[in-house]
Amino acid sequence: MVRTPLTPEERERGERLGRFLREARGGRSMADVAAAAGISAETLRKIETGRAPTPAFFTVAALAGALGLSMDELAGRCAFVGA
Repeated sequence: MVRTPLTPEERERGERLGRFLREARGGRSMADVAAAAGISAETLRKIETGRAPTPAFFTVAALAGALGLSMDELAGRCAFVGA
């Protein structure tokens, strides 16, 4: 199965998600937040750096829970801005 390349807008949205999660993590270590979310630190690193711009819904939900964020807040911060 070949995956359709991401659009520039999708890549930018993933980068915004990564920046927001990194800011929300604050002084907590990547390993601590990843463990609290039940994901690997490498997965969190990829999301925060934009190398995984379209993480699975349940991964994002777990990170939101670990960071005390609402899904509405995440969606609002990462929504497409433009046109």
